[in-house]
Amino acid sequence: MSEAAAETPRVGAGVRRRRRALELTLAELARRTGLSVPFLSQVENDRARPSMRSLQKIADALETTAVALLAAADGPRTVDVVRADSAAVPEDGDRGRVRPLVRGRQQLHALEFTGRHDWQREFRHPHDELMYVIEGFVEAEAEGHRHQLGPGDTFYCSGGITHRWRSLVPESRVLLVGVADDFRP
Repeated sequence: MSEAAAETPRVGAGVRRRRRALELTLAELARRTGLSVPFLSQVENDRARPSMRSLQKIADALETTAVALLAAADGPRTVDVVRADSAAVPEDGDRGRVRPLVRGRQQLHALEFTGRHDWQREFRHPHDELMYVIEGFVEAEAEGHRHQLGPGDTFYCSGGITHRWRSLVPESRVLLVGVADDFRP
């Protein structure tokens, strides 16, 4: 197995644990997500990797976040190296890619988004979140105000603030860093 394949997030166990905790069948999860039972079974058995859009549908149906499902992919690590060439999960077709920069169930989440990202949904986390624009241009919205951001700009949201963002150019690269939703100090 290649190093990149070994570093691919495997969300199956986390999806299965969360589904069972909510006492849902695969058929019920399929109904809630609009995804097929065979596909969801393959996801739970790590035989298929969902796109970010599909992962978000699964997370919504399981009353959690895609970030939490990605974080639950592996156990905690005290020291870990995530290589720059590690596999990124496609968001949806050629729109963009997202790469977890911190693996396992950690207090800190960090994701790198590359390419297109649209207003898919609004987010609201109990803890703070920071967005850093590495390349390109994005638009972020919070508390009824939109902010255009370019390379080197940051966007900070305190916990509990509803927000969303989108890339304005296809070559955008964004770093999102936040405290895990389920972290309890």
